Amino acid sequence: MSVGSILILPGDGIGPEAMAEVRRIIDWYGDKRGLAFDVSEDLVGGAAYDAHGTPLTDAAMDKAQSVDAVLFGAVGGPKYDTLDFSVKPERGLLRLRKEMDLFANLRPAQCFDALADFSSLKRDVVAGLDIMIVRELTSGIYYGEPRGIFEENGERVGINTQRYTESEIARVARSAFELARKRAGKVCSMDKANVMESGILWREVVQTVHDEEYPDIELSHMYADAGGMQLTRWPKQFDVIVTDNLFGDLLSDVAAMLTGSLGMLPSASLGAPMANGRPKALYEPVHGSAPDIAGQGKANPIATILSFAMALRYSFDLGDEADRLEKAVEKVLADGVRTADLLNEEGKMPATTSQMGDAILAALDASL
Repeated sequence: MSVGSILILPGDGIGPEAMAEVRRIIDWYGDKRGLAFDVSEDLVGGAAYDAHGTPLTDAAMDKAQSVDAVLFGAVGGPKYDTLDFSVKPERGLLRLRKEMDLFANLRPAQCFDALADFSSLKRDVVAGLDIMIVRELTSGIYYGEPRGIFEENGERVGINTQRYTESEIARVARSAFELARKRAGKVCSMDKANVMESGILWREVVQTVHDEEYPDIELSHMYADAGGMQLTRWPKQFDVIVTDNLFGDLLSDVAAMLTGSLGMLPSASLGAPMANGRPKALYEPVHGSAPDIAGQGKANPIATILSFAMALRYSFDLGDEADRLEKAVEKVLADGVRTADLLNEEGKMPATTSQMGDAILAALDASL
């Protein structure tokens, strides 16, 4: 059965190694579950710059606009540090987010029991943790105008503008409320309404959307700095957190460390529905390109694999298959299979990237 189309953009560093394991899992779903995906591949980031002089070609951008889901690896590395800002590898990812209008960034923070001791927090604080941070991704201070470095009174001044419209706030709030309906039914909106006018508007709009459209969801508000403190004090009080671009950037990285390793964390960036009803969507691991271990078989592919699980759930409406893949990962970890970033036992050999892929495929086979 043809399920839909996927564009794979492996990128730089460990991106291609991790994505190779995802390709194997995609093939497994075709062979063992009869779920065939139309898969194409292209370049992004430094790899695209090396080949074409740009971090993302127009042709690759057009492909991304036409498929059901984009699977993204990682971009960047020291080799590209001296490039002009306009052609740095990261500009390829920013272009994808902006032109696909991927306004809702979903960052789950889930702590598998087998890894609870890897967190810097106590086991009882993080064991069983399962929260979702919804970050607004295409507006706010990263995109607002005016911005730049200017001369003023004989010295340089750096300016960035925090800017939000009501509609931008409302649409990401709806994304959070819709997710909460499929989870524990709670949303906490985080802002800085005590010191920022944009925060006042944010809080007012989120409350209005809740009252008019989602009264069945439990809504609370919290200042973003207090939210960071609460994430490290008792994170299991939260279900879905919705916040703006800047605070979401910061808070999602705080939440990432609750799980013990960035190598475990996937993400999804979703936009408006296309003609077929599926959202524009890009899925990527939270970790970076890790150029220091690239090509050595040391990369943990789990975050990239779990990003594909999110694609199964949110782009292809295959929640049961997403559960199957996530449970396979959980079983492998419970069995003690570890890449180097997850290993704290002296004398034990870490699994290579491909060996971790082998173990997850074996767990998938066992699930049939």
